Amino acid sequence: MSVTPLAAHLSTRPAAAFRGRIGRDARSGHYAVPRRYRLHLAAADPDCLRIAVTHSLLGLAKACPVTFLPAVPDCPDGGHCALRPLYDASAHRYTGPALAPVLSDDWSGRIVSSHGPDIARDLARRFGGGRPTLYPCGQESQIEAVERMCAQGIEEAAQRAGAADAEEAERTAALDTLLTTLGVLEQGLGAHAYLIGDQITAADVELWVALVQLDTVHRCHLDAAAVHRIADHPALWAYVRRLAALPAFGAHLDLDAIARRHHARCQGLEAAGAAVQILDWETHAEAGSAVRPQVNRP
Repeated sequence: MSVTPLAAHLSTRPAAAFRGRIGRDARSGHYAVPRRYRLHLAAADPDCLRIAVTHSLLGLAKACPVTFLPAVPDCPDGGHCALRPLYDASAHRYTGPALAPVLSDDWSGRIVSSHGPDIARDLARRFGGGRPTLYPCGQESQIEAVERMCAQGIEEAAQRAGAADAEEAERTAALDTLLTTLGVLEQGLGAHAYLIGDQITAADVELWVALVQLDTVHRCHLDAAAVHRIADHPALWAYVRRLAALPAFGAHLDLDAIARRHHARCQGLEAAGAAVQILDWETHAEAGSAVRPQVNRP
C-alpha cells in the first residue's frame, strides 16, 4: 500500500542518552563483527519489543546475543539496576535513568546506542548477509511515514482519547484521528498482505507493536463504544493475528509483562473499554511460549 507522510511532529519517545551507530568498516569505530555487540531489552517496552522482533526476523541470535530485562524497571528513577554499570562506564557522572533498550559493545564494555530506531536500522543494515531486507532500498521514506503514523495517529491519539483530565472535545478529536488512521490502514491492508511491497518490512514491525499497545494498554482507558469502533477494522486485525502467529512476533508477546509494566507506570483511570478485548492475545502468547526468551540479568 502507499503511505502518505504526516507532518513532522515531536516524538513521544524519551531522548536517548547515547546515539552511536554501527558503521560499515573499521574506520567507523563501531563496525559489524559477530558477537561483538549485545542487546539489553525489556520486551514489554514498545521500543524494546520492536527491536526484539527485528532481531528475530533477522536471525541474529548468535551474531548479537540478547539479555532480557525484567518488565518493570527496578530503580526509583525508572531505570534498570542491571544497566547502571554500563551507563556509568559510558558517561562520566551520568545522572539519568539507566533505560532500555541498549546496544552495548562487549569489547569496550560501553554503550553504543540507547536509541531504538537507530539500533533496529543498524541491525538490519550492518548484519545483512542474505537475511530479510527490512529496510528496502527506495522505501525508507514510506517506512518513516509509517513510524510517524503509528506514533501520532495511533499511540498519541489513543493516549489523548483516553486521558481522563482532557476536555471532551479534545478526547473526541483524538478518537477521530485514531479512527481515521485505522481506516487508512484498513483500506490498504484490504488489498495487500503487508504495508509496503510483498514482504515483511520494518513498517510491519512498527505497526504490529503499535496495535499490540492499542489493544493491551490504551483501550483500558477508552469507553466500550470507542473500542468497538476500533475493533471494526477486520482486515487490520486479521493482519495483526497473522503476524502474531509468526515466531519472530508471537514469541516476544508477554501479556503478563505488558500488564505489569502498564500498571506500574499508569496514572489514569480504567474505563469500560478494559472489558472489551479486541483480540485473544492469550492464544498467541501460548503459541509462542515454548520459544519466548526468559529474563536474564547481565
